Amino acid sequence: MSRPPLQANAGAEATPAAGDWAHTPERSNMLVLRFFCWLALTCGRRVVRLILPAVSFYFLLFSPSQRRHIKRYLRRTVGEERMNWHDGYRLIHAFASVVLDRVFFLRGRHDLFTFDVKGASALDAEVAAGRGAFLIGAHVGSFEAVGASRYTADSPDQLRLAMLMYPDNAQQINSVLEAISEPRFRPEVIALGRPEAMLRLRDWLDAGGMAGLLADRTLTKGEEAAGQRCDSVELPFLGKAASFSDGPFRLAALLQRKVFFMAGLYLGGAHYEVRFEPLADFSERVAGADREAQIRAALEAYVARLEALCREHPHNWFNFHDFWLEDAP
Repeated sequence: MSRPPLQANAGAEATPAAGDWAHTPERSNMLVLRFFCWLALTCGRRVVRLILPAVSFYFLLFSPSQRRHIKRYLRRTVGEERMNWHDGYRLIHAFASVVLDRVFFLRGRHDLFTFDVKGASALDAEVAAGRGAFLIGAHVGSFEAVGASRYTADSPDQLRLAMLMYPDNAQQINSVLEAISEPRFRPEVIALGRPEAMLRLRDWLDAGGMAGLLADRTLTKGEEAAGQRCDSVELPFLGKAASFSDGPFRLAALLQRKVFFMAGLYLGGAHYEVRFEPLADFSERVAGADREAQIRAALEAYVARLEALCREHPHNWFNFHDFWLEDAP
């Protein structure tokens, strides 16, 4: 997952190309990252949160590209008339809070947070049956909160969740967090774009694990998972056409799995709302045009849910690049 303030892409003014999030260089400092992690673990969450307003103002003031993209997004969700600078600050502060909480989730400090979980019954049925499934979300709120909300002391392995991701993005923050995390709370990572990715994913699902994927980013040719076909589809999103990849749904169809929409919304303070919704069922093999129609319907349903979520919680979508390619020549 790509993440700004305390980690990467929040302030790199020059990007390789409009909307090219995967190659945006990190704007991280290893010494600062280690200091924040040390401070969090030494002084606690309440003390470190006192620093977040200053961090948020800094990135709001000195990240002109990201500020421009945030402004465009908030115009579409909050509205031109109602939007002001405070909305941009709230979004960055929410992001910084989520990144900070990631430290505590990876240390197993679930007791610091409260979770309101909605729609988990269908997912629990898949877990109980030992059938693997895809959990497809977006850069909304916290992915770690999704896994933490399903953790219980009586059944710590209730939700075996692996993250499908491109680990080459935001390497510095990932290496620091990996160093301070406890192994049993560290999510499994299946690195996409590697030759063995498909086999690892298949074995993980066959063993009853869940595969999490954030599908609100498109990739260039050559970066597609395990060389699978992946089409970029233009769909209306928040009033303007945007590109979405149908790759995650083709993957689910290929491996014949159910797909659930997931979101770990940050509601302020120490409170998260975690949502699960059935999105598509590819467990039965369908061939030809019917399969293509099924994949297209799943992608459209995903985009519709993401749009509704952005309108409902506009300060939870953490995309800091040129999503609608408005800077493209």
